[in-house]
Amino acid sequence: MTTNAGPLHPYWPQNLKLDNFVPNEYSTWHLLAGLFSVCGVLVMTTWHLSSHAAVVPLGTWRRLSLCWFAVCGFIHLAIEGWFILYHEDLLGDQAFLSQLWKEYAKGDSRYILGDNFTVCMETITVLLWGPLSLWVVIAFLHQQPFRFVLQLVVSVGQIYGDIMYFLTEYKDGFQHGELGHPLYFWFYFVFMNSLWIVLPGILVFDSVKQLTHAQSMLDMKVTKAKSKKN
Repeated sequence: MTTNAGPLHPYWPQNLKLDNFVPNEYSTWHLLAGLFSVCGVLVMTTWHLSSHAAVVPLGTWRRLSLCWFAVCGFIHLAIEGWFILYHEDLLGDQAFLSQLWKEYAKGDSRYILGDNFTVCMETITVLLWGPLSLWVVIAFLHQQPFRFVLQLVVSVGQIYGDIMYFLTEYKDGFQHGELGHPLYFWFYFVFMNSLWIVLPGILVFDSVKQLTHAQSMLDMKVTKAKSKKN
């Protein structure tokens, strides 16, 4: 719904009528500090865990990748899980995570509009990539043989969802945020979401490399076994 009155909210398009909108009690920096503090604690905890709980020693790169998946698990399950449960009530709610989503929606108002694609995409993310991200961490700590398959599946899923997220907004003409705004557009919308393309892209390459090597070793064993028989 739209109105000709001036906007009483920070969202785009500015003529949106949001009768139940309640401004956040926390400031932008309070919300961001809370989010990044929790992520920082998760990174440090996972880094420590990857050193003391792994059945075999893990290199720096592998330990950093586990930190990434731990943060993904938290964001997918806790933050995005909150969204799929309460997306219809975000505008008037003052819980910390609701305020966090209202803040993020300044860069993409689809999150406070009940956009069908966003709700469906986030539901898949919560139900699949959240639990599987945590499973990746466990799989590498316990040296489970399917660990690189899990890493590949999760990373491809994240890339696909993020590309669709960007493309749907592009097709809508970037109308759900202030195009070019340094914080809301470039940091919230572009930078934060691009992380789920760049980092999973590196992990896809890593998985393909490891799985290709494993298959090559298996092929060599099969070839040698056939040669001995002949």
